[in-house]
Amino acid sequence: MTLAAVAALGAGGGAGHLTVNGLPVVRGRFAIGYVHSIYRAPSAEVFTVEGRRFTMRAVLSRNEGVLDYYAVPGERVRLPGGLWKLVLAEPAAYESLSLLTTSIGRRTVISGGRCLPLFPAGGEVRLTLRLTLGARGGPCAPPYNQSFFLNAE
Repeated sequence: MTLAAVAALGAGGGAGHLTVNGLPVVRGRFAIGYVHSIYRAPSAEVFTVEGRRFTMRAVLSRNEGVLDYYAVPGERVRLPGGLWKLVLAEPAAYESLSLLTTSIGRRTVISGGRCLPLFPAGGEVRLTLRLTLGARGGPCAPPYNQSFFLNAE
């Protein structure tokens, strides 16, 4: 059960929008929201897109223990409303990502206040960046409709 994220920015035959599996990428960033399996806390990994790479910049959660779980150096900030943010000291860049997509973690791509659930489909899901004319996704349902997920900076 993996999710491979491969940036594939193509010509697309004209005007199009950068999307992650059809979900528009707003301001060159997106988040992967999930419910942490140990802490049961809604959390998110925040990514930017540069060329053909994903770069993880931050982790957000209501539970500070989730930040400890990552065990990476960075600056911790307590935001208004009780949210914790870990800004990675050294952002992690990837050409691909492997993620489990289970109904427990409820992994969801989030960008610009819209969501694209990657569950309940199990098995391998391929997540790609491309220029497309159409758009997928919709309004975010709990727990991803919280403002810190929708505005993951």
